[in-house]
Amino acid sequence: MTSEIYTQTRLETATLGYPRIGKSRELKKALEAFWRGKSDAETLIQTRNEVEFKNWETQLHAGIDRIGIGDMSLYDHVLDWSIRLGIIPERFASFSGLDRYFAMARGFDGIRALEMTKWFDTNYHYLVPEIPETLQPPDFSDFLETVQRAQTLLGDRAVPIVLGPVTLLRLSRLEMNQDQAGKQLGDRYLLLLQELPKMGVAEVQIHEPALVLGDAANFKQLYQSTYQSLSQVGLPIHLVTYFDDLGDNYPWVMELPVAGISLDFTRGRNLELLQQYGFPDDKELGAGIVDARNVWKIRPDSVLSTLEAISRVTPNLRIQPSASLQFVPYDAQRETKLPEPLRSVLSFAEQKLVEITLLADWADRSYGTQEPDKYLEVIRSQWQTFQEFSPVNQGVKERLQNLTSQDLERTLPYEQRQERQPVLPPFPTTTIGSFPQTSEVRQLRVKLKRGDITQAEYEAAIDAEIAKCIQFQEEAGLDVLVHGEFERTDMVEFFGVQLSGFAFSEHGWVQSYGSRCVRPPIIYGDVARTGPMTVREFKVAKSLTDKIVKGMLTGPVTMINWSFTRTDIPRSEQAMQIALALRDEVADLEAAGAKMVQIDEPALREGLPLKPERWDEYLSWAVDAFRLSAAIAKPQTQIHTHMCYSEFGDIIEHIERLDADVLSIENSRSNNETLFEITDAGYKHQVGNGVYDVHSPAVPSTQEMVQQLKTGVANLPVQQIWVNPDCGLKTRGWEEVIPSLKNMVEAAKILRQEANLTEK
Repeated sequence: MTSEIYTQTRLETATLGYPRIGKSRELKKALEAFWRGKSDAETLIQTRNEVEFKNWETQLHAGIDRIGIGDMSLYDHVLDWSIRLGIIPERFASFSGLDRYFAMARGFDGIRALEMTKWFDTNYHYLVPEIPETLQPPDFSDFLETVQRAQTLLGDRAVPIVLGPVTLLRLSRLEMNQDQAGKQLGDRYLLLLQELPKMGVAEVQIHEPALVLGDAANFKQLYQSTYQSLSQVGLPIHLVTYFDDLGDNYPWVMELPVAGISLDFTRGRNLELLQQYGFPDDKELGAGIVDARNVWKIRPDSVLSTLEAISRVTPNLRIQPSASLQFVPYDAQRETKLPEPLRSVLSFAEQKLVEITLLADWADRSYGTQEPDKYLEVIRSQWQTFQEFSPVNQGVKERLQNLTSQDLERTLPYEQRQERQPVLPPFPTTTIGSFPQTSEVRQLRVKLKRGDITQAEYEAAIDAEIAKCIQFQEEAGLDVLVHGEFERTDMVEFFGVQLSGFAFSEHGWVQSYGSRCVRPPIIYGDVARTGPMTVREFKVAKSLTDKIVKGMLTGPVTMINWSFTRTDIPRSEQAMQIALALRDEVADLEAAGAKMVQIDEPALREGLPLKPERWDEYLSWAVDAFRLSAAIAKPQTQIHTHMCYSEFGDIIEHIERLDADVLSIENSRSNNETLFEITDAGYKHQVGNGVYDVHSPAVPSTQEMVQQLKTGVANLPVQQIWVNPDCGLKTRGWEEVIPSLKNMVEAAKILRQEANLTEK
């Protein structure tokens, strides 16, 4: 099927957002050129507008009736709405225009950027608004200009997308009273909505994903008063929810004064709620039945059953994706190097537009044509062919079935292990793992792929980079070294290409944050290790130094949460398959002489269900998967893990159950809140307090890091404290990394002296 098959639909169709990096990552490249001073603001804005225009054209040609517009962003849509609404913290008041925008996003010369954290349970990161006591005047001019441009192409199909006021408030840090903030924000949204009808806008989407959170009922009165006020404008509001169901909030949400409500039918139990409570006759239902967060084609029998069940409750509906399509790549048809049985069942953004219109045609039984049924039968046949292409791996299945509880346990408890593990100076220094991926390093992979260099030549070049990295770390005075991960394109992809059951796209880029784009692996079959994955590079690094070198692995839960996973078996089973493969790798690293192995789990918390009542089930298997991968380590082998951009206080007992010897955390943007959460809970294992923000180009001073460490000393015993950056250094340049790490080592030395501690 192609996106030109269906150009008209009977039921109305809609979209809630679209990928915004450009089909060839045009916006990413324009952003980075602008930051390097190789391009100007005019060129950057022009590129953004061109990407946005192409997105609109694609949706128009696919026959979408209601095309969501205004979701395009230079860096982050939450940041965009913060600035439009005048939510500008005082430290950025002296900036203006793009300088202010990027200072808030990335920081600037000692000025801390906004905190960055996960957007609900996705792998997208947003910038946390900080609502000060005094707001700046609102300015919606850029948004209104976008609406005007969209109308020129799309006419009345253009439906503005607005981030909802209560969701924005819920996700913000407040310096003013919540009620006061809600009132001020509501007044500003009212000003915006009053402008839209003047432009001929016939409908607006207001996205309120916070309605699916477990604490949504706490904001019930604010939702009611806010939407009562906004409804007075007379502009039809389509209230959009996604990522989960409305739960107990369903009845009162249905009573809000809006013209339509969108529900996600791919996650949670919205169908049950719809059948239990019904749907208002005076509202239109946005039926999110095409999964916007995974890359698989619809499974006809399942999706048609859901659509029929929805139609029996209310015929007043439109067909749409479950959420914005920003979470999937652009076009699966470009992936010509994937096996055809696999590619035929993939559905990226363009294919999902086709599925939306296909389902809308199928649902209108009065249409009288058999064409939708024919194409649905083609999809059934493609799934059958795929199942024959990817059979069950009996060896993996049997290994999982034979696991016992002992396979999840270290042979000694933490206190006894600690006595046997390496002795280091107080405030031991290390990094999270990766070092700068320069253009020269990236070109090595390109040359190998093109056949311009042999595998031996490639490995020799990588080894030279490892040698330079080891030499720098020794000169800088770091206590525990890493090899730098120069051979790794991505912390998940690197492992996935060496595991059966994983597939990788060429063009399947999605945005993680700003200009950071990733190509999530596709888990399509049973996962098994085909051989050692990291041992060669570890041995090279270890041979170059007398200091300890950490083995570096990506944990099973992060690999699950940062991949497009299967839908035919539980995620828990997929995680345990990966854990078995990593378990074998830990054993091989130990045999190669590794005294420390780091198993990174930065995405552990991001996979947490949005409803607290589902947390225990997820955390049970997620923690077990980590323990399965690490438990094979001998007591004298120190297991590290790393987590970032997450709140830990409410799951600290589960983090302790990981039983990692050292936990390194992102702490620089959270104003030490992450550290306080850990210490308040009485965490007993060692903690690497992330002392500076690697996502900012600013080089932190020694004194800044001394102050950060003193906060740690005030809250943790010295013997628990490690010193490290808050994340990997892959995205930074050497000109930033070298002085930053030297300052970090100096900060640790100052703390040792001030505490009158000597190196052991």
